[in-house]
Amino acid sequence: MPIAQADLERILHEGFPDAEIAVEDLAGDGDHYKARIVSVAFAGLPRVRQHQLVYAALKGRMGGELHALALETSAPA
Repeated sequence: MPIAQADLERILHEGFPDAEIAVEDLAGDGDHYKARIVSVAFAGLPRVRQHQLVYAALKGRMGGELHALALETSAPA
C-alpha cells in the first residue's frame, strides 16, 4: 500500500519538528519520493548518520509502504 505525500510530510515533520522539509513524488505512484530535509538534528553528523535518523523517523515504513526515498539532508547554514 503506497503512502500519500501529505502523510509522508507529516511523519517527517513529527520526526524533525524544527525542519524545513520539501517532498516530491517522483513517479506519481505514492511509492517513489524525494525529500529535502534541513534540520539542526543533522548538525555535525556524517551524511550516513543523517539518513539513518530519517529512516528511524519513518518507523519501519521504508521498504513497505514506501518503496524508494531519495534523500537530501543537511543542517541549517
